Amino acid sequence: MQSRHDDKSQRHWEHRQEKNWQRYTFNQPYAKGLRRLNEILDKTNFDPATLWQWGTMQAMALIEILKTMERTFGKKGQQAVFESLHRVGYDIGKQVTQGITLPDGISDAEWISFFATVINRIVYASLETPVIESDQRVSFHIDWCPHQDAYRPFDCRVQRYFVQGMLDAAMEFLRSQGREDVWDVVFRTTIPSGSETCHFEIYRGNPQEARQWSEYTRLLETKALEIAAIDDESIKKS
Repeated sequence: MQSRHDDKSQRHWEHRQEKNWQRYTFNQPYAKGLRRLNEILDKTNFDPATLWQWGTMQAMALIEILKTMERTFGKKGQQAVFESLHRVGYDIGKQVTQGITLPDGISDAEWISFFATVINRIVYASLETPVIESDQRVSFHIDWCPHQDAYRPFDCRVQRYFVQGMLDAAMEFLRSQGREDVWDVVFRTTIPSGSETCHFEIYRGNPQEARQWSEYTRLLETKALEIAAIDDESIKKS
């Protein structure tokens, strides 16, 4: 991993090897707060590493909220959390693309890969190795994720709800630019499950078929409710 991410002359999200990366434009999400943070970093002795500790607390709280809602309210509680996270993910996707025009000469595969890089490296504050495999498929490895030392494997499902919203916003943007293709996401490996990286593939989907990402999310939701029912019974007996 070190050899891929050791160039300290630029920030980790600024560089990709593709020439069209220089023509790709996006908005920084939560721009007002980001400007204020940069002012704080310039003027004070604030240690930015503490943002990781603060963010981890928020992430773990979110997992506990979801589990509690599933135990207490079942499917309705789960759906309430899903809808909330989807809205946040969708809002981030809209912030990133608002007012942007897709330049001529950037393919759909390039754009979706570049969009994923913004999500991975900025929104998820991760180190990423992306690959544009063809016009039909792109992929990326998450080489380091801020959550990898705190999450258990099943906890990663929380992020699926954010991603669903981001992906919906991305497809909406592409349609606004006259690009009607549908893209879907699958994951192959995750770090909390014991793999070296989190490996994801984004591929051109069939608009007439259900998206694989959302279908697998529903399977996880069913499994989570089964676990929640067992946990709730155990709590009642204790």
